[in-house]
Amino acid sequence: MKEYIKQNKWHILLILLGTIFIFIPAFHTNIWFDESYSVGIVTHSFADIWKIGSHDVHPILYYWILKVISLIFGQNILVYRIFSVLGIVVLGILGLTHIKKDFGKKTGLLFTFFSFFLPVMLNYASEIRMYSWTIVFVTLMAIYLYRFIQQKNLKNIILFGIFSLISCYMHYYALACAGILNLGLIIYIIRKRNEFDKKIIKQFIAVEIAQVLLYLPWFIYFVMQFIRVKGGFWISLEIPQIFIDIVDFQFKGNLNQTISLIVSILLYIYIGFLIYKSIKSKQDIKPGIVPIAIYLLIIIVMFMISLSSPILYARYLFTITGLLIFFLSFFMEKEKNKYITIGICAIIAIMAIVNNVKICQENYDESNGKQMEYLKENLKDDDIIIYKEIGQGGVVAVQTQDYKQYFVNLYNWSIEDAYKAYAPQMEVAYSLEQIENNINDRLVIIDTPDYAFYNNDFKNKDSYDIISMEKFDTKYKNIGYGIIILEKKS
Repeated sequence: MKEYIKQNKWHILLILLGTIFIFIPAFHTNIWFDESYSVGIVTHSFADIWKIGSHDVHPILYYWILKVISLIFGQNILVYRIFSVLGIVVLGILGLTHIKKDFGKKTGLLFTFFSFFLPVMLNYASEIRMYSWTIVFVTLMAIYLYRFIQQKNLKNIILFGIFSLISCYMHYYALACAGILNLGLIIYIIRKRNEFDKKIIKQFIAVEIAQVLLYLPWFIYFVMQFIRVKGGFWISLEIPQIFIDIVDFQFKGNLNQTISLIVSILLYIYIGFLIYKSIKSKQDIKPGIVPIAIYLLIIIVMFMISLSSPILYARYLFTITGLLIFFLSFFMEKEKNKYITIGICAIIAIMAIVNNVKICQENYDESNGKQMEYLKENLKDDDIIIYKEIGQGGVVAVQTQDYKQYFVNLYNWSIEDAYKAYAPQMEVAYSLEQIENNINDRLVIIDTPDYAFYNNDFKNKDSYDIISMEKFDTKYKNIGYGIIILEKKS
């Protein structure tokens, strides 16, 4: 053990520094809507998570994992957030345990560096969502595919199958990646069948069949969700902005887009130059080209689908960013001038530090949580809470579980089953009249800062006296709240 630490001291030090760095902005209990959904759904049973999650737009494995975390540690937002950060820590460790072993010391070091210090890693490392662990499973899937092709043994094809199936149940971009990798492997084995032992081919077929059978229970829900998305989704395809976002996504974080775009373009041009030099010197570049080809193919597929039903969104690329990180690491390893490599890493590290400062300022701002402090100080036992905007309402729903509340679905979204994640405290109503009889004396409206719901949709103002109206602008995700407390006139 001592010898291992001695041989890898700089890599271990990088992992320790990266872990500290990635954890710095994570110690807070603020949440936004997407996180509130994760927090809300895990209060239900495993069976109910499956049922409710089937009406969401993501698979359910992450929610199941988070449910296990809640059973061990209790319902704790900070614990959920720490669990998310650990996903990126594991990704960084793969640079030492897997990438270094397969591709050498420098490639492994670069992989670990990018895992911690690409600016985007900070933005999604601590979100209470499936992204940080999905990137780990997708990366492991790709690693064991490569190892199977190299070693052609049962262990690697089983591990590839396991991580492939897990990826399919984590996120649909990961499902697309798994589908492409499995299809590519099938084609590869057919073409190279003479290089494979018949026994391992049979084992490979068994693993493929097992994956299909184990995904079938969710497949019908995947089809239903896809049809639902085709019927209308919040994502819009904005050209050329979507292409700009794709190019600089991993380098932007909370930084200025012009700077991140310039840095990303220059880096990709530089990588292109390294690829050219590698081809010219007749080096084997296939291990580095295949991952980026898969990454780009997923983008192309999602763009083609988005022409009829927009699903291409830069944030979702985080789940497959491990492929891009390896691509960068593989070719930067070929740079013989260490000062160029150090210079590039220094620029990215500076961007990451600036991004971390911005995120910390947002996450730890004293404005965060003021709206919940105000609510908890002023709510009374029989108060009814209503809201039209689920962005504000979802956050309130998971932090005021003892109060009856309604999401007034005036937009007529088809979300009643999906929003059972917030049950039993929250119900979906389709008009104010529907809940009028349930109001005792006081009504609390969770609104936007311009009080749009109260001013434009609340038609029964004359029946209530205003007890208080307060505005709150929280820095975390820049969410604004308007809170109105009303009392029925006697």
